[in-house]
Amino acid sequence: MQQAPTISVVITTYNRPDALTAVVEACFLQDDKNFEIIIADDGSGANTRDAIDRLRARSPVPLKHVWQPDDGFRAAMARNRGTLAATGDYIIFLDGDCIPQRDFIARHRALARPGFLVSGSRILLSPALTEKTLAEHLDLPALGFFDKLRYRLRGDMNKLLQLLLRWPDLGRVHRKFSWRRIKSCNLAVWRADLLRVNGFDESFVGWGHEDSDLVVRLLHAGVRRKDGAFATEVLHLWHREAKRDDETSNRKVVERRVLDKTTQATRGLREHQGEAA
Repeated sequence: MQQAPTISVVITTYNRPDALTAVVEACFLQDDKNFEIIIADDGSGANTRDAIDRLRARSPVPLKHVWQPDDGFRAAMARNRGTLAATGDYIIFLDGDCIPQRDFIARHRALARPGFLVSGSRILLSPALTEKTLAEHLDLPALGFFDKLRYRLRGDMNKLLQLLLRWPDLGRVHRKFSWRRIKSCNLAVWRADLLRVNGFDESFVGWGHEDSDLVVRLLHAGVRRKDGAFATEVLHLWHREAKRDDETSNRKVVERRVLDKTTQATRGLREHQGEAA
C-alpha cells in the first residue's frame, strides 16, 4: 500500500496582503490538515510581513515565511527558495491570489502518484466579486449552490461545474505534451523530481512560461503529467495583468527546450545550496 505523502504548500506572494490572507485562511480550513505552509515572498513590504505574522500566530499548521529582496519579477527564485525551506516530499505550488476549496489538500493527496505531476485548475473571478470577497471577508468555498449559480450567471465566475463535480483519478494522464492549463498557481510536484531537474529556471527574465518550462523539463526527465481538473480547482482573485514584455522570448526558450530535450534549469535549486533557510 502506498504511503501518504508529506505535503508542503508553497504560496508565492508580492505586496498583496489582503489576497494572501484570504488564501492562507482558506488553507487553515482544509479538511486535511496534515501539511505545512511556506510563504515564498518575492520582495513584499512591511504590510505583508505584518499580515504573515498575524496569520502565523493562529495557524493550525506549521507556517514559514521565506523572503527575498524586491529586484523585479523573480517568482521562479521565490518558488525555489520556498521548495528548499519545505520539509514535505510532495510540493503543491499555490499563488497568493488563488483561494483553495476545503478539499484542495485532500484531492491533491488523492491524485499524487510517484512518477507524475498534477497540473491543477483555476476558476477566474471578476473584479467585482474579488473586491467583495476581500472587503467583506467572503468565504467563497463555503458558498452554497444557489450563490455560486448566481455569481456564474452574472459573469462573476467563469466556471461552475468544476466547483460542483468531482471526477475520480481516471483518464487524467496526458500522453503528449501540451501548453494547455500549465499554471504554477496550482501545480503539484514531487520534491525528488524538482531536485532531479534543478527546480524552476531563474534565468527566465520577466513574466511568462517558467512554469511551462519546468513541466517540459520534468517530462524529458520521465515525469508524466496528470490533469487536476474537477478535483483541485482554486478561485483566482482578479488582478491586473503583469507586463508581458518578455513573454515571446521566454516562449521561444521553452519551444527550443521541447525539441532539444533539456532537463536541467540553467540556474535553479542547486545554485542556492548553502543559503540560510
